[in-house]
Amino acid sequence: MGVKRALITGITGQDGSYLADLLLDKGYEVHGIVRRSSTFNTRRLDHIYRDPHEAGRRLILHYGDVSDASRLVTLLARIRPDEVYHLAAQSHVRVSFDEPENTGNITGIGTTRLLEAILMSAQDIRYYQASSSEMFGATPPPQHEQTAFHPRSPYGAAKVYSYWMTRNYREAYGLFAVNGILFNHESPRRGETFVTRKIARAAARIKSGLDKHLYLGNIDAVRDWGYAPEYVEGMWRMLQRDEPDDYVLATGVGSTVREFAEHCFSHVGLDWRSHVRYDEAYVRPTEVDALVGDATKARTALGWTAQTSVDRLAQIMVDAELARIGASTREPLSAIPFADSRAHHERVRGV
Repeated sequence: MGVKRALITGITGQDGSYLADLLLDKGYEVHGIVRRSSTFNTRRLDHIYRDPHEAGRRLILHYGDVSDASRLVTLLARIRPDEVYHLAAQSHVRVSFDEPENTGNITGIGTTRLLEAILMSAQDIRYYQASSSEMFGATPPPQHEQTAFHPRSPYGAAKVYSYWMTRNYREAYGLFAVNGILFNHESPRRGETFVTRKIARAAARIKSGLDKHLYLGNIDAVRDWGYAPEYVEGMWRMLQRDEPDDYVLATGVGSTVREFAEHCFSHVGLDWRSHVRYDEAYVRPTEVDALVGDATKARTALGWTAQTSVDRLAQIMVDAELARIGASTREPLSAIPFADSRAHHERVRGV
């Protein structure tokens, strides 16, 4: 068998970049879809990017968007992937209340466009759908593969739609299509508007004397927080099974936003209560009180178990923020990647 080829939507995001790391380490040729933008959005891939003119490179980026069905068909025909990991989405839950139509179009209908493109390609492709614990919403924990969905946001509702479309294409057309129902998984590569990264960044900046306060919404919300690099391993394992199925990935341990803030601030010797302020702008119209997953099935069938505790996760994220602050005071402007627009566009070779 030759080199396996994978296509990742959302490759520039947290999960996409870690998944690209993993697949490259496993010898895959990795293709990623990148949205065309006037700003540079590939910084999470800096460490694995190779010049297009180099021989033997195994990471290839293509312009495209899950809102463009014809482009998806073209890319599948040209790339001919063995595996497709669909991670692209409008993934910010609070923002989904402000942009419900866009969230439905990208996070929901985008899945149907990609599944239909795979079906039309008539290729033997294994498909991974990034489902979410937000689908459970108001259903009490612990949540597992048989737990009823009760989404409490446009994002959660769009993910439920995508979940059932994935099941439908599997059952109706025999596609090897799986749903990975991942509970919250974080890392230093998380976007700055997500609460864990926001807290870790604030703790580091306040410790460094750059800020004084952090503004949060509901600090009583309970979430099951794991470490993202471990979760992409679970994604890959789902596509290596003999038969397609759906799996929850989670630590099984719930922590409040308050507790996560305490972990971050105590790591730098600060009392979070002296710096955290309440701002109702960050409160969702409908709250999800508690999400805590039961990953028994993944442990039994995939041999997958979360390894990193929430307090250790907080330390990893705060240390990364402190390192960023230190680097920003030392790094000359000429060393910042993507300063040259030509260099950026050379890395995305549309087919």
